[in-house]
Amino acid sequence: MSAAIPPSVSAIVAAARAALPVDRAEMALHEPEFRGAEWTYVKECLDTNWVSSVGSYVDRFEAQLRDCTGIATATATVNGTAALHMALLLSGVQHGDEVLTPTLTFVATANAVCHAGATPHFVDCEPRTLGVDAARLDHHLRDTAELHGSGCRNRRSGAPIRALMAMHVFGHPCEIEALAEVCARWQLTLIEDAAESLGSFYRGRHTGHVGYVAALSFNGNKIVTTGGGGAVLSNDIELGRRAKHLTTTARVPHPWLFLHDEVGYNYRLPNLNAALGCAQMERLPDFLERKRRLAGRYADAFRDVGGVSVLHEPPQARSNYWLNTLLLDQPDLALRDAALVGLNDAGIRARPAWTLMHKLPMYSVCPRMPLPVAELLEARIINLPSSASLGS
Repeated sequence: MSAAIPPSVSAIVAAARAALPVDRAEMALHEPEFRGAEWTYVKECLDTNWVSSVGSYVDRFEAQLRDCTGIATATATVNGTAALHMALLLSGVQHGDEVLTPTLTFVATANAVCHAGATPHFVDCEPRTLGVDAARLDHHLRDTAELHGSGCRNRRSGAPIRALMAMHVFGHPCEIEALAEVCARWQLTLIEDAAESLGSFYRGRHTGHVGYVAALSFNGNKIVTTGGGGAVLSNDIELGRRAKHLTTTARVPHPWLFLHDEVGYNYRLPNLNAALGCAQMERLPDFLERKRRLAGRYADAFRDVGGVSVLHEPPQARSNYWLNTLLLDQPDLALRDAALVGLNDAGIRARPAWTLMHKLPMYSVCPRMPLPVAELLEARIINLPSSASLGS
């Protein structure tokens, strides 16, 4: 059988251009859109002087998140990294622990583990969802870990393995139920890094329902933005109360005294940012509809381009298509980079996936399983412009 002919850069650029609006010379990877009540709500904060971490818009934003996800509690935070850090602390992660962390992720996932005093233990992904591979993770734990009186322990390092951080990559739900089974088998706490997956569903439920706790992000490049922001989600009411307490400097309610009962964190989202988020949440259904429309256009445009495919939502999932993803059939860094140059020269601000975590200098000595799938995917992934406005 002859080797497949790789796609030409010109064919990739032409297909991407065919899926995008003809009247746009420059197309960012993902930019926010403010065409709703954003100005009105933010102005109300300024007019009333309620701009900090106390205000009606914070409560309203958290209620919108609960309604959207169906999850019992939502605690808004200053950014997604703070939400991840808090999720780890709420899960009992302590100094000296290891946390199973995908190597194919944004650096905030691994950074949050370090902020909690723990060490990332990098694990591989599977190519269908780009999320953690449950079967291979279980095999790795059988080879590396053991159960003892207080839980799971790395036989090689001697450190407790406390949790798994499972990410929904580019908004596509990972096989979270299979990962939950692995966590139950090895006495691990499952944390969902749902930073990119607002509006994504797995088996009819919004992401964040399976894990003990989950984290969202509302950075400027997310499907809904508060400028900078995040949220901690949990179906455990008491855990939600504790998240709010810890993120509000662990202050004990009192009309005027400053009483704090433990070391807390100044992680609450300001009312000003929450006002922006409230207006954005009102438009989430429209954002999702247009992003899915854009994903369909990419699929149509690349259907006859050999050597590439567009990543489609996994079976039994409904994705928000936060970032549309083009996959080269074969790993080829030279072709990937040439395509990125061609696309960007044409005003199509495509990007590669993040540098794999275990390749970053501060994480190069962390424990890890063999990572062949992630390393191959790194040379195959091209993220295409995905703003909702492009699907209008």
